[in-house]
Amino acid sequence: SFEGRVEVYHDGKWGTICDDQWDDRDAEVVCRQLGLSGNPKALSWAHYGQGSGPILLDEVECSGNELSLDQCKKSDWGQQNCDHIEDAGVSCDPFTGTDLQLYASQIWLVGGRSPREGRVEVYYNGDWGTVCDDGWTDLGAQVVCRQLGFR
Repeated sequence: SFEGRVEVYHDGKWGTICDDQWDDRDAEVVCRQLGLSGNPKALSWAHYGQGSGPILLDEVECSGNELSLDQCKKSDWGQQNCDHIEDAGVSCDPFTGTDLQLYASQIWLVGGRSPREGRVEVYYNGDWGTVCDDGWTDLGAQVVCRQLGFR
């Protein structure tokens, strides 16, 4: 929900963005436009897969302060010299910051009958994984519950 191929809607159709000049300042604007915070990272060479249909933007060069891609320097809509192997991507990873408020978001419960139960999974180094039950006690469960905001 916070990363993927960037697609834009213009003149009644969806299309991709070419990665020429694509950098983290452009990613910062995309994340801001989507209302996402975190560590913006630009990805190139169809990192999240090739799109289909038109390539609508090329040579996007944001300063990083714009509120939307529309405000950035870019080619005219539909003017490009790219192929879908150059589709731009973005990660607005909310788990890479040092903000302590993000810490609780690095753990969740999966597969339970309610949000208050389930298998414990943690986010580390860009991936979600499970926690081994070796040495797992009620004390560990209490820490997880407290971290998730449950009493």
